Amino acid sequence: MRDHPFRGRRNRRRSRPARLVGTLLAATALVAAAVPAATASPAGAHTTASPPYLDPRLPVQTRVDDLLGRMTLQEKIGQMTQAERSAVTSDPTQITGLGLGSVLSGGGSTPTPNTPSAWADMVDGFQKQALATRLHIPLLYGIDSVHGDNNLLGATIFPQNIGMGATRDPALVREEEHVTATETRATGPQWVFAACDCVVRDDRWGRTYESFGEDPKLVEEMETSIDGFQGTSPGDLARPDHVLATSKHFAGDGDTAYGSSTTGTYTLDQGVDITDWSHFSRIDLAPYVTAVQDHHVGAIMPSYSSVDWTEDGVGNPVKMSANKQLLTNVLKEKIGFKGFLISDWQAIEQLPGDYATQVRTAVNAGLDMFMEPYNAAQFEQTLISEVQAGRVPMSRIDDAVSRILRAKFELGLFEHPYTDRRNIGTIGSPAHRAVARRAAAESQVLLKNADHALPLKPSQKIYVAGGNADDIGNQAGGWTLTWQGSSGDTIPGTTILKGIEQDDPNVTFSEDASKPMNGYDVGVVVIGETPYAEGVGDVGNGHTLDLSATDQATVDKVCGAIRTCVVLDVAGRPQIITGELPKTDAFVASWLPGSEGEGVADVLFGKRPFTGKLPVSWPRSESQEPINVGDPHYDPLFPYGYGLTTRAVSH
Repeated sequence: MRDHPFRGRRNRRRSRPARLVGTLLAATALVAAAVPAATASPAGAHTTASPPYLDPRLPVQTRVDDLLGRMTLQEKIGQMTQAERSAVTSDPTQITGLGLGSVLSGGGSTPTPNTPSAWADMVDGFQKQALATRLHIPLLYGIDSVHGDNNLLGATIFPQNIGMGATRDPALVREEEHVTATETRATGPQWVFAACDCVVRDDRWGRTYESFGEDPKLVEEMETSIDGFQGTSPGDLARPDHVLATSKHFAGDGDTAYGSSTTGTYTLDQGVDITDWSHFSRIDLAPYVTAVQDHHVGAIMPSYSSVDWTEDGVGNPVKMSANKQLLTNVLKEKIGFKGFLISDWQAIEQLPGDYATQVRTAVNAGLDMFMEPYNAAQFEQTLISEVQAGRVPMSRIDDAVSRILRAKFELGLFEHPYTDRRNIGTIGSPAHRAVARRAAAESQVLLKNADHALPLKPSQKIYVAGGNADDIGNQAGGWTLTWQGSSGDTIPGTTILKGIEQDDPNVTFSEDASKPMNGYDVGVVVIGETPYAEGVGDVGNGHTLDLSATDQATVDKVCGAIRTCVVLDVAGRPQIITGELPKTDAFVASWLPGSEGEGVADVLFGKRPFTGKLPVSWPRSESQEPINVGDPHYDPLFPYGYGLTTRAVSH
């Protein structure tokens, strides 16, 4: 999910008309006037007159059925609608008037100030409006906590998923997401759009770092992330340290053909999978089977991408939001998914036809909740009209709403709709940052270590250079405070340089290697990418896998002047290092290690061993992409699973 730049003009044209809200408010008021007072008890107030859906002693399905039977068509469709916080902040009564089932924060959409308490106050304010509706159905608040609660300033920021895939440590992934769940729910949101169970098959994709790796088996192993978010036992979801998880993006978003995207200037993201069923099932679909059947994920977000089956001839791709075969027949019926499907940001507006056709097509395909950030009123009125005209069956509406209500009951929102703030003091705590530090250390992959250049010794005279040595924004990457992320001193934490200085306070730092290098034992050069997210980062869309000219010059200068030269690549995907690698003594794939640069220093100095393994194949050249383990004539610079190991040492 993201805040998309290419739909802005259309968003404004479809902004919420005041007359639609007025119509819906009037309809709601008329219905409410005819309802017995017994059904209007506040959520959590269980009297003898309370309806069964407010009785927590009853089975969830009984409560769902009872509540569904009391709802009007407009109330049902309200539950299927999700708006962006910025669209309702100036007038929160829209939540009541439209009967909204959900609100979200897009990337960078935060309260002011961006503090834990302000978040909780904001969500509770929205929740108050939801509870003012006739049936007092609580609101579900969603957010992209994709590597920590990354919209919140001060949250613990973990390595991006590609680094977590390099750890080969499912237990650590579970622990990471439990920390993320705890920090997220303590500030209000009860639902996260994570984890990305995508399988990246082309490292030119701007979302490469959101994937755990190129092998579906590795992705499946790392789906312990779902357990960290949701828990594993009945009742866990209602606890203040768990959130509803979302497996995304169903299915094949990492396997699209280069040049197939039609979104803006994207080249891969939101493109087309040109595939046969056997490949799609084995590579792209497999992680979702595991997510549903082994981890019981509560929500799934369909991809923007399309599938074009080779069995019936190439040239007729179908967007996932319209793919009833995959969303309903395969995912819900064959695989057995019992949760609900949430559309990506305005995803249905990429479907053919007018808006009514788009809505009808997506609902009938199997989508249950609709992320229509600035268009909630028109979406509701359109879907009401489609149902009344008989073009969307009521059975489809009831199925969608039942799935959404089930999640709300399981989250305990009817009993405890407001934020439980008991864990708010743990946000960014030393204990949580210790988990992120260990994750950063385990994510490091040692690709070269000639003459035991690593680990470093504090007694060595060390020279540090490179643009990513002391830039925590670059080290965290995209999806950090904002959708695209940004360079600079953006979040609390420790840069790689500061981590190194904690082991050796006498290091010399020169970002551009302009300071004299005479007399140094070791040069450490930290190079790599600057932040991006989604298709904005696609290669060919202003990006390349090649090292920048500045990075190449810095490597050449330091490695040419200092006898032992160590290079760290801080990036969301492999970069082309074929020409620079021979000039180095040691080379480390550092990925995007998050807020705890001390974890990187831990392995550099041997406090922890290097244990990371490549989660993707490392290409010799950009033209080798896509390259994946098992390909014919497989000849990468470093194969999938490669990674040298060292032993921890004491100094």
